[in-house]
Amino acid sequence: MIRLAIVEDDDNYASTLEKYISRYEEESGEKFIVQRFQDGEDITEDYKCDFDIILMDIEMQFMDGMTAAKKVRALDEEVVIIFITNMPQFAMQGYEVEALDYVLKPINYFAFSQRIERALGRMKKRSAKYLSLNYKGGVQKISVSDIYYIEVQDHDLIYHTKTGSIVVRGTLREIEEKLSDEPFYRCNKAFLANLEYVDGVEDNDIIIGKDRILVSRSKKKEFMDALNDYMNEVSK
Repeated sequence: MIRLAIVEDDDNYASTLEKYISRYEEESGEKFIVQRFQDGEDITEDYKCDFDIILMDIEMQFMDGMTAAKKVRALDEEVVIIFITNMPQFAMQGYEVEALDYVLKPINYFAFSQRIERALGRMKKRSAKYLSLNYKGGVQKISVSDIYYIEVQDHDLIYHTKTGSIVVRGTLREIEEKLSDEPFYRCNKAFLANLEYVDGVEDNDIIIGKDRILVSRSKKKEFMDALNDYMNEVSK
């Protein structure tokens, strides 16, 4: 199921988009879960990073679509944004929020279906896995490939990433299960390391950038085997 948001303050245009989505479902066999928002302010308030595609009007009463798109993009790197507008000069600024495209009003089905086709194509090309991290005061969507390692302290998980550290509540066991198909290795009770960023091994320490992570003696051989397997796989 594809999760799609319509952010449009005009009921007639919103209705047209919903009808076009239903028609596209019938023609393509794709299935959508659609949610309507009447203003940019509505979708950005408590945004949960749970949409695949957002159809965003630009002109709205309280928060315009460009401002809303910037707020969404700050939290969600992956969602596909398509602007719906009668002002192409503003839609051209979409590069600022990595918008896929725009549809001009009045909307016709052919143009709409082409944009949806492009959006689905972009979605299917995704190779990276993403995590939505809920922390005090908000939520952030991050790429698994941007995580250097994960550390547990008391009841907190600290995600050490390319853009800094993020602290959330959770257990290392839970996140280890979520990342079971990714190149992560549990070094000891407190650390889960991304093998992609292991620069070296010295005695019982893994070196990731400027940081050192202790590998339990009982796990040293298993870790070296996992690292060698990963390196052989990526070198193919």
